[in-house]
Formats: sequence, C-alpha cells, structure tokens
Amino acid sequence: MALIHGKKIKLFSLNSNKELAEEIAEHLGIELSACSVSKFADGEVNISIEETVRGYTVFVVQPTNNPVNENYMELLVMLDALKRASAKEINVIMPYYGYSRQDRKAAPRQPISAKLMADLLQVAGADRMMCLDLHAAQIQGFFDIPIDNFLALPVLAEYFVEKNLDDIVVVSPDHGGTTRARKLAEVLDAPLAIVDKRRPKPNQAEVMNLIGDVEGKNCIIIDDMVDTAGTLSIVVKAIKSRGAKAVYACCSHGLLSGPACERLDATPLEELVITNSVKLSEDKKEKYPWIKQLSIAGLLAAGILNIVDDKPVSDLFTYNKK
Repeated sequence: MALIHGKKIKLFSLNSNKELAEEIAEHLGIELSACSVSKFADGEVNISIEETVRGYTVFVVQPTNNPVNENYMELLVMLDALKRASAKEINVIMPYYGYSRQDRKAAPRQPISAKLMADLLQVAGADRMMCLDLHAAQIQGFFDIPIDNFLALPVLAEYFVEKNLDDIVVVSPDHGGTTRARKLAEVLDAPLAIVDKRRPKPNQAEVMNLIGDVEGKNCIIIDDMVDTAGTLSIVVKAIKSRGAKAVYACCSHGLLSGPACERLDATPLEELVITNSVKLSEDKKEKYPWIKQLSIAGLLAAGILNIVDDKPVSDLFTYNKK
C-alpha cells in the first residue's frame, strides 16, 4: 500500500507514456500500480486493474497524443473501471490534451471537440484533471470539475538560463502566443519579437511580417506545441534571413508528426527543446540530435504532492531565479 503523507495513493499508467509515469513514481518514492491494457479480437479495449483501489486516491497518467482516439478510449475505459471499483477520487494526469485545437467553431457546422472530450472524461468518472499548457486556456471552462493547467515555463526557462546565451530575443510565432513569450522574455530579461503570420489551411503557415529586431541576436522561439512544424520551419528561416545570429526553439509538446523532423532538419535551427509530455521515439532521438527533451516528471510529482496535501499548485507555475 502506497502512503503519501498519510493518505492512500495509487498511480497508474496506460500505454501512451509509461516512461513519464515511471519517472513521476520515482520522484514520489512509490511503485506504479498494476494494470493491463489489452484488446479483444475485434479491436475493443479491455482494461484489467490488478489490485484493489477501493478508498484510494488514484492518479492515472495518459497523454492523448497520436494515436489520439486509441489513447482516449484506453483512458475512458480505465476511468469507468476505477469508478466501478470504488476509487475514492480519480485524478487524470493528461499533460497533452488531445483535440485541444478544436476549441471553438471556426466555420459553420464544425464541432467543438475539446468540449466533447471534457464531457466524456467527466461522465467516465474523472474527478480532477492535471494538464500542461492547454492550447487554449478556455478549455478549463469546459469542465465542471477542478482542472489544473500546469506550465512548462519553469522547466524551459531553467534550461535556457543555464545555457547562458547572450544577446537573446524571445520570439512568439504568432499573436496568440505573445503572453507565453513575454513570460519567458521576463525570466531571461530579454526583448520580445512577434511574427505576424497568416494560416491559409490547417498545418500551413505563411510569414507576413516580423515585429522586432533580431539582427545579430540569439533568438528563442517559444510555442505550446510543434506538430508538423510547418509554422516553425518557416519562422526559423524568416528569422535567420533577417540576420539572427542563431535560432533556438522550445515548446511544451513535441508532437513532431509526419514530416516535422525532416522539415526542421532542413532549416538553420540550432536546437529544439521539448518536454516529455509526449513520448519521443528512440529513432528520432538518435537521428535528430538537435532535439533536446526535458522532463516534467518533477513538476507533475510536486503537483501531486500539493494536491494530496490540499496545498495550492500555482506556486509551481513560475520560475524562481536562483
């Protein structure tokens, strides 16, 4: 039985990112609880929880990146199983929230899939959500249960502080990311530049203008995610063509779908810094050494401890200069 500060706790992991769950467990000083995920012959998900959860506060680690639908179904079935097994409280640790980009109707007759996912998770049995850098902050309002939106900023900021670059300019790849970029710029005591872009189609971007001076500077682009890297590759080339000394990029979620790595490999990007909110394949780690992955396990473990102790988690959202 795992006791954390006198409370009965169990931590489970499904198939999406077991390595992250194991790191969190190590930080907490506990073992992952046992469960198995299998499929029936027709492809249906089957969950087997192999130890009692009655009366326990349970945490389940499952980012919902690719394969998105499969990861969601695993989680929903797991939540139902935990609820029916009389778990006291079910907390979902979902660093990457799948369908988060479908947070509004951008055109007639479109769904708001981010809200649909919130409804499904609550009906299935979730009592609390722990996410990391939601694509749109308003997704928190889609839930009628507590949701903590952790920030990767302290982890990313610490990396660049220790890198000790000079003449830094922090770049937001669009107007929507200006607040995120400004927070990093404040930590690094650096000016801010903004890319004015137009997106004709999903996963396509065209740089229109660059607001700010990047000539002779070490530029750090910050975004919440890199998917196909269409936007990022164009921004990197645009910044470099305007005389930047070096270009770095960082994000919370390195989805790196499809041609993303090949696109970035063809740019003058020095380094892409991501977190392990999404599992990075060993093949990509070996093939693209310019990808640097930082762990958020310590951040999430600290969040779990604060939740267990009924302490605020907001103190974990800021970077404290040493």
